[in-house]
Amino acid sequence: MAQKPSLPKGVRDFGPEQMFRRNYLLDTIKGVFKKYGFMPLETPAIENLNTLTGKYGDEGDQLLFKILNSGDFLSKTDSTDFEAGAKELSKKITEKGLKYDLTVPFARYVVMNQNDITFPFKRYQVQPVWRADRPQKGRYREFYQCDADIIGTNSLVCEAELMAMVNEIFCELELKDYQVSISSRKILEGLADVIGATDKFSAFCVILDKLDKIGLEKMLGEMSQLGIPQSGLDRLTAILEIEESNTDKIETLRKVFIGSAAGLEGLNEVETTLKHMTSLGVAHDKIHFDLTLARGLSYYTGIIYEVKPTSVKMGTITAGGRYDNLTGVFGLEGVSGVGISFGVDRIYDVLDELNLFPSNQLGNTKVMITNFDESCLGHALGLSSRLRNNNINCEVYPEPAKMKKQLGYADKKNIPFVVMVGQEEIDTNIYTVKNMESGEQHKQTLLELIDFLATQ
Repeated sequence: MAQKPSLPKGVRDFGPEQMFRRNYLLDTIKGVFKKYGFMPLETPAIENLNTLTGKYGDEGDQLLFKILNSGDFLSKTDSTDFEAGAKELSKKITEKGLKYDLTVPFARYVVMNQNDITFPFKRYQVQPVWRADRPQKGRYREFYQCDADIIGTNSLVCEAELMAMVNEIFCELELKDYQVSISSRKILEGLADVIGATDKFSAFCVILDKLDKIGLEKMLGEMSQLGIPQSGLDRLTAILEIEESNTDKIETLRKVFIGSAAGLEGLNEVETTLKHMTSLGVAHDKIHFDLTLARGLSYYTGIIYEVKPTSVKMGTITAGGRYDNLTGVFGLEGVSGVGISFGVDRIYDVLDELNLFPSNQLGNTKVMITNFDESCLGHALGLSSRLRNNNINCEVYPEPAKMKKQLGYADKKNIPFVVMVGQEEIDTNIYTVKNMESGEQHKQTLLELIDFLATQ
């Protein structure tokens, strides 16, 4: 009995219709990346585990897909390795893994090629990444990321340009319902300082990031269990309740952070970034200075941001931030970088739900040429060559068939025009063109046909 084919959970096939839409999405993003001076880069799907581990926090390390060593991968193990547990055993049987994101491999690339790179280095990268996560809506085990990073400069102009690209990309995609949250890891340090949680910073960030999921009361309960005093929790509550414009919130927080150098520096970063965005012509109506924004990846050190849709139930669709020394773990100290990642699969789902994909992306062939018999086929093939030489996408029906069958094929493939090639057309070099949507037919010479199809 033949095995029923299936896919692992969390991965998907993409048929022609989905690929046309994905290509439209990717081409739009890449086009904006190029306008801002970013250059393309690719890194392998497989990285050494020592490249990946320790860069994404404990939770991220648990989501790495690990690849068993080739051959007899148990040959170098013994009973004590099994008794030590999975974490220790894995060190003996796996040395490589699928990449979790594009940023860490990018940092590895920069260090390995530092003598050949012109800094600041601006690169974009569009490739799949893999995470051993629990599949759910908007969360896949294999998904594409579109990253743009600038490495080798501390300038906050970079952050502002990344925000400008967000604005331009979603404008071109006609996605109007979204909000950009922006903050700084240094502001989080400032919050920890003023509430008495400086020595619990990492745990504080993890709990704060849960606010929109579990609510204020439960979040404060978890922070209390962390050992933060009630006076600190009361002060945090008062800070989180500040409801002002971005500019006013910054000024209010300057008084709150008066004793925290990190907090004040973070406020200056946000303020400067917003000013640069204004100079770039980016409106602030979708920008929200969000004190609870923590971002899960531990390598962020400065400005952080994320984008979420507002009219569709979906998680983060774009995010990123400043990382001051990610290359340091690979031996290149003091090289600051900032990047942004567009979650292609989630953005696709949002555009699909809001019906924002252009209808002309559903098909690729503009015209089909009929095939009635062997005597007409040679002429049809020659005509197809002339059309393709004029950059008109076309195809010839591959075998002789009745008109109804051929028109049915064109209709199912959403081919907008059909050109009839029979003996009369061969004798006169005047072709009958059928509009598949309206049903109208008209006759054209070859030159008229080329001009007509080129403008459709």
